[in-house]
Amino acid sequence: MYPTDLTETQWQFIEKVLLPQERKRKHSLQQIWNALFYLVKTGCQWRMLPKEYPKWELVYYYYRKWSGMEEFDLLLGGLRDSVRLKLGQHTRPSLGIMDSQSVRWGNNRSLNGIDGK
Repeated sequence: MYPTDLTETQWQFIEKVLLPQERKRKHSLQQIWNALFYLVKTGCQWRMLPKEYPKWELVYYYYRKWSGMEEFDLLLGGLRDSVRLKLGQHTRPSLGIMDSQSVRWGNNRSLNGIDGK
């Protein structure tokens, strides 16, 4: 077990939102999610996944499949809502903040010639 592996509570939330009951599999979908979290957290290459996880090709297949699903957005929205509720806030924000930064484009000395002109 790696520190990046999902807890049972986390897995139940994901399973409820994304994964309806399907056929019996050789590798559990929880193992595949754990492999994806390992990849994201460690930044390792696909082909360098530890042997405890399914083969990288299978993990990559599910990554491509899940990342294009509309339900993935529902999962992220549900996670956001649960965090906001734990913080005692409404599930939908009532206010938004936009931040911007102005950059001055003056006379850049590095673009000048040797004589400074």
